[in-house]
Amino acid sequence: MSRPLSDQERRKQISIRGIVGAESVAELKRGFNRHLHFTLVKDRNVATPRDYYFALAHTVRDHLVGRWIRTQQYYYEKDPKRIYYLSLEFYMGRTLQNTMINLGLQNACDEAVYQLGLDMEELEEIEEDAGLGNGGLGRLAACFLDSMATLGLAAYGYGIRYEYGIFNQKIRDGWQVEEADDWLRHGNPWEKARPEYMLPVHFYGRVEHSASGAKWVDTQVVLALPYDTPVPGYMNNTVNTMRLWSARAPNDFNLRDFNVGDYIQAVLDRNLAENISRVLYPNDNFFEGKELRLKQEYFVVAATLQDIIRRFKASKFGSTDSVRTVFDSFPDQVAIQLNDTHPAMAIPELMRIFVDIEKLPWDKAWDITKKTFAYTNHTVLPEALERWPVDLVEKLLPRHLQIIYEINQRHLDHIASLFPDDVERLRRMSLIEEGDTKRINMAHLCIVGSHAVNGVAKIHSEIVKTQVFEDFAELEPEKFQNKTNGITPRRWLLLCNPGLAELIAEKIGEDYVRDLSQLTKLHEFVDDDLFIREVAKVKQENKVKFALYLEKEYKVKINPSSMFDVHVKRIHEYKRQLMNCLHIITMYNRIRRDPAKLFVPRTVIIGGKAAPGYHMAKMIIKLINAVAQVVNNDPMVGSKLKVIFLENYRVSLAEKVIPATDLSEQISTAGTEASGTGNMKFMLNGALTIGTMDGANVEMAEEAGEENLFIFGMRVEDVTELDKKGYNAQLYYDRLPELKQAVDQIKSGFFSPKEPNLFSDVVNMLFHHDRFKVFADYEAYVKCQEKVSELYLNSKAWTKMVIKNIAAAGKFSSDRTIKEYARDIWHVEPSDLKIPPPNEPRDAGQDKTPNGTAA
Repeated sequence: MSRPLSDQERRKQISIRGIVGAESVAELKRGFNRHLHFTLVKDRNVATPRDYYFALAHTVRDHLVGRWIRTQQYYYEKDPKRIYYLSLEFYMGRTLQNTMINLGLQNACDEAVYQLGLDMEELEEIEEDAGLGNGGLGRLAACFLDSMATLGLAAYGYGIRYEYGIFNQKIRDGWQVEEADDWLRHGNPWEKARPEYMLPVHFYGRVEHSASGAKWVDTQVVLALPYDTPVPGYMNNTVNTMRLWSARAPNDFNLRDFNVGDYIQAVLDRNLAENISRVLYPNDNFFEGKELRLKQEYFVVAATLQDIIRRFKASKFGSTDSVRTVFDSFPDQVAIQLNDTHPAMAIPELMRIFVDIEKLPWDKAWDITKKTFAYTNHTVLPEALERWPVDLVEKLLPRHLQIIYEINQRHLDHIASLFPDDVERLRRMSLIEEGDTKRINMAHLCIVGSHAVNGVAKIHSEIVKTQVFEDFAELEPEKFQNKTNGITPRRWLLLCNPGLAELIAEKIGEDYVRDLSQLTKLHEFVDDDLFIREVAKVKQENKVKFALYLEKEYKVKINPSSMFDVHVKRIHEYKRQLMNCLHIITMYNRIRRDPAKLFVPRTVIIGGKAAPGYHMAKMIIKLINAVAQVVNNDPMVGSKLKVIFLENYRVSLAEKVIPATDLSEQISTAGTEASGTGNMKFMLNGALTIGTMDGANVEMAEEAGEENLFIFGMRVEDVTELDKKGYNAQLYYDRLPELKQAVDQIKSGFFSPKEPNLFSDVVNMLFHHDRFKVFADYEAYVKCQEKVSELYLNSKAWTKMVIKNIAAAGKFSSDRTIKEYARDIWHVEPSDLKIPPPNEPRDAGQDKTPNGTAA
């Protein structure tokens, strides 16, 4: 249970988590009791822990609402350029603690909850994760929303309010089993339904052409109901909005069937419309061309663009015009960022609105559209790039297909004028791919329809330019940019690692929370023995806490002084959890071969979800659990080596494991990981990285010095060279005895004695179909791991390297990333203006605002 602070501790209080004042504590307690009383009067006599959580959440939300309304009113008056971040995923995690931190209420809430006789940590654990994302792409969107609010940008996140988020993963007998993530079953105190802004979205139908233009008719209508969630900036009273759409059937949906007497079936069919927002597709880096998925993608962009245009047209404060009727200024008022190709249908949809509804000439509409959109590419894996079958688009969105064909025709005419007779180039650059099935290449549509295209790390942006979209980059080099990803230091330091956050604040002040580049000041303390000891102590406390969690959850006794070697991310062949597994087997064999030899104890922690239809990823999970079963129960190994597979890895679990990690595994094949953001979270929280020169690892090595990371393996050019000459796994197997032994053990059923052939698919893949060349990097990886163990024996040298890494982590703040997007792509300036809080009067100009929140 949280305890009250002593006077001495209060004097020393670090205000990054808020100042404790008797008045604010009393006010929070009154609010808590009021909300709790309301719940009990309404429902029952005895309060449950969930009632306490909801009472606290509503109390904290009360502090948000006034700021939220003021922020939206401020935007209404000042009419700044608005940023719209379109994403099919927002992996928000939990909201309570993050809101307390950003409002400066954390310490006051801790104190109030303690005085009420409750345990803050227990209350926080009750909250369901908002798991509306698969992994990196959705979590990046969440970090960006935090940064946009902190930087005072008039920004909105738009997505889908999935009724079921990313599945809950259970491990049964070593296998992944999926369970539905019914995250809304107890309600969500952080969202507000806005039925007054419900909008129609059309599907199917046909197109009529007449002298007045094209008309999309006989469509099926689904309604988009918005739910708004407040997104508070850090200590600046700005509260932006994330608007998520939920699908609703209109009242007359399929009720024409009623005339033939099947009323019951007609009402039941309403589910077909509402299925659109039922569930998140659990596929990361894999394209699944299902009709429902395309419906989701169009649903979110159609509703969002209507909302954007409504807001654009609304009367400007103080203006005599009732609406903006001219669209010339649209790109000066609106910037739309496409988070990957999932919202790509926004491009033909905006053209449809401009040309068919607003009656703009094509060229003018296209010019405005291009200036409005920007596209972020997140992957170079071919299986991840979206290519929709033309037949499906024609059935679902017939007018949009016509518009895409028109865009393509004009695009190809332009290419042909620049490169006459280069038919091959036209084929490569077309938006339509010919073949057995004609498909629309959504990345090509995004590039042609945007004024800026960016990758998410320096190396990735270079690959995008020189390999994946080489022809487009040659045509318009100025369009292509890099925006290295970042993470929000509020959630990924203040919230998850308060001990380290406060230690840093004591040394360099509190401003680093808003300006992470100030961490460079920690270089002054690299040789400070006291600081070295304090950093090591915080890490050890985090490890002890996490070891207790693991013992409770997994019934495995963990040695908290062992090295916590952690590999947590989606399970995918390119992320090479298999290579880690081979290293575990190699360590196991070494211990058994020479039990008396000094061995640095390790607890290897692997976690992540496999897409439900991804057979190999599921086999990898089973293999890791089978190896863990053998290793953890071998008395000869004892506490020297333990292997844990973390069940149901998610944001709230990441917040526990990352601060406790010693070694972060970032071992993808060079040239396959676009950026990664987990690598940044580990760096900021004092873990050292073992990794390839891939994604953002390259820039982490640049910032910290390559000698302060454990870099191994092939570089991008080595992988290219190996592809040219042909990768032969057998050569490595024959040459490396420890690799051969490990593979033979998997092959012979050593880890699956009841089913000796259980892992034959894994072995067959490693020898004959391994696109990610695990064996080629195995030797370098194992040798690098030996260096890791050697350094770990020298606690002081290890911690000095940790401090150098933390001091170099400043670049990887999402605040820096968003500032770059703002200046280079959206052409807006971040603002450090602090909107007055609700308890302070507004200035005279602001008093003229209409009541209520501007949406």
